[in-house]
This record gives sequence, structure tokens and C-alpha cells, in this order.
Amino acid sequence: MKKIFILTGESSGDKLAFKVISQLQSSRSDIKYLSVGGEHLKSLGIDTLYDLKEITYLGFTRVLFNIFKIKKKINETSNEIIKFKPDILFSVDSPDFTLRVAEKVKKVNPKIKTIHLVAPQVWIWRESRVKKFNNFLDHVMLLFPFEKKYFDKENIKSTFIGHPLLDNNEKNRVDISQIIKENKKIFSIFPGSRSSEVNVLMPILINFIKIMNLKYKDLFFIFHCTNDNVKKIQKLLLSEEFKNCGAISSEKIKSQVIKSSIFALAKSGTISLEICNAGIPSVIIYKISLINFFIIKMLVKVKFANIINIAANREIIPELLQSKCNSKNIYTTVDKLLNDKKAQEIQVLNFKNIVNSFKTENPSILACSILNNYL
Repeated sequence: MKKIFILTGESSGDKLAFKVISQLQSSRSDIKYLSVGGEHLKSLGIDTLYDLKEITYLGFTRVLFNIFKIKKKINETSNEIIKFKPDILFSVDSPDFTLRVAEKVKKVNPKIKTIHLVAPQVWIWRESRVKKFNNFLDHVMLLFPFEKKYFDKENIKSTFIGHPLLDNNEKNRVDISQIIKENKKIFSIFPGSRSSEVNVLMPILINFIKIMNLKYKDLFFIFHCTNDNVKKIQKLLLSEEFKNCGAISSEKIKSQVIKSSIFALAKSGTISLEICNAGIPSVIIYKISLINFFIIKMLVKVKFANIINIAANREIIPELLQSKCNSKNIYTTVDKLLNDKKAQEIQVLNFKNIVNSFKTENPSILACSILNNYL
């Protein structure tokens, strides 16, 4: 019996790991799994050492305040992986956590193959990190084609597999007619997966909806949530007595709702790719503490927050960050786009060209073939 330990650090990594491991499970039954994962990996019957909430920290200041807890978790996780004796340690995203664990594991047991999905964003900041990866990573799976040159330069094995979340392989459509009231158009909102993001963005988004409701009577706003924060968001919406809002957490329903939306408002992150893949025009928002923002501004090498804009090196999707991320600005930007069909069409045409460059025929199958080669 072969063994794989799957190591994630937040819900987006858990979702990516799910896409790959569900594919692997369908082709092989001789593998035992253990993980640090979330609801997606749990749905595959894979045990997790602890809840992801214990290691999901946002921003430099929160990491500094929790540095001893994080170090303790890195040591605890490394020890459990070494005890498990996997053939492969498959780490996904969250490099400041997962790669620190991988490095420790590799030092103790060099026989464990270390394979990482989602390259650290060295094209945004800290390019010098790549040299170090050669000491403990056996293979890196890349989501974007422009990343490969950074790893080739240091002779690190890497493969551009494309983005698993851009796979269009859904077999079963879900009926969402019960969610939406008659004669309403769906407006999707993505407030983030971390509690800290939700806490910052929800007051802004609630005020945004209030302003929108003064003009638009035909919209139904759907918040896309994780299982951890869906009840909190539902409670907030109920307290405002909105008649045209709902919150969902089911991944199958979310996917169908995105495709049925006329517009999306999303926290900057992976979800933007899924929105673009569905061909839905959108606006990106993000807000963090001033200290964290200034630290990031000093360190990053790119002008934009969103991967589509970064790849294009221009603003295809409007970004409202920090002080610009307020309910009035969001309303003004959304209102202008909603009433300009030509601008929506241009946005969709431009981002589709970028998204297509991130696609391969089947990223999950490519990822599985790499894992199989190391088993």
C-alpha cells in the first residue's frame, strides 16, 4: 500500500488538492491518505490532523502575533508526517507554512518525495527563495506558463499543468431555481474565505447592497461562502432584513450560480479565475490593515492584485483596493459597468484570452501522472 500525505494551509489549497486527489482516487485504490485539509478533502474520506482554522493567518501582523503558535504547528505537523512515513508529501499552496514543513520533513527523511502544487509567487516578490527550494523540493507543479523560467534557472524540476479550477468537467448540473426568486438576475458576491476577510468586507458589502437597492429592483445578491462562515453571513443578512439576498456554501451550487450570474464582485484571489472562466464580468475588491498594506507595497514587484491584470500588465478587471474599497466607490464602478454592455463585452474578451493561456487539456490528470511517477 502506497502512502500520500496531503498538506494544505487554507481553503483554496484544500479545493485544489480535492481536484487532484479525487482524480487519483478514481484511478487507484492502493493508496492510503492522511492530510492537513478542510471540507473538500474530508468529503473524499481523508482524515485531517487538525482544522485548517488553526493555521490560517492573514497578513504580516497577525503572523507576527501568532509566530510561536505557527512554529509549534510546523513542528507538530512535520513530526506527524514523519511518523506516517508517506511515499509522497504533496503540499498545496500556502508556501510560508507548507514549504517550511516540507523542508523539515526532507531533512529528517530524504526518501520522502516532496511535490508542491502552486508555485510560490516569486514573480511578485522574494525571487531569491527559488534557490532554496532546490534543497528540499523534488517537483513543482505550476499553474501559469510564465512561472517556469524561474525554476528552470535553478534546475528545479517543474511542470506547467494549468489551473485545476479551470477544468470544465462537471457532470451533474444542479437546479438552483429554488434559490432565486422569479424575475431576478443573479449578482454573485465573494467576501473571502477567511474570517478576518469577511469581518472587514461584510459591512462595506452590506452598505453597497443598500445603495444598489435604491436603483436596481431586479437583482438577487448571492454570497458565496465557506462552511465556516456561511451561518455568520446569513445572520448578518437576516439582521438587515434584505429580501433579495442569500448565502450559499455548497460547491456544486456555487459553480452553477457563478455560471448563471450577470455580474460578480469578488475579493482578490483564486476565485477571480473561476469567475473569468465562466465568462462573467466582475470587479475586484480587497482591504487589509494599513500596516500590512504598506509592508506589501514595499516588497511586491507588480502593479496589480489580480492575476488576470498581472498577466496582462494592465487593468482588465477594475480593482478597488484599500481606501478605494468602500461602498460608494464599489457602487459607482459596478453601476457604470452594469450599464455599459460594450465595456462588459470588452472585459470578457480580454480576460478570456488570458484565461485560455492558463489552460491545459486536463490539469488534474497531468498532476496525477506526476504523482504516479514518484510512487
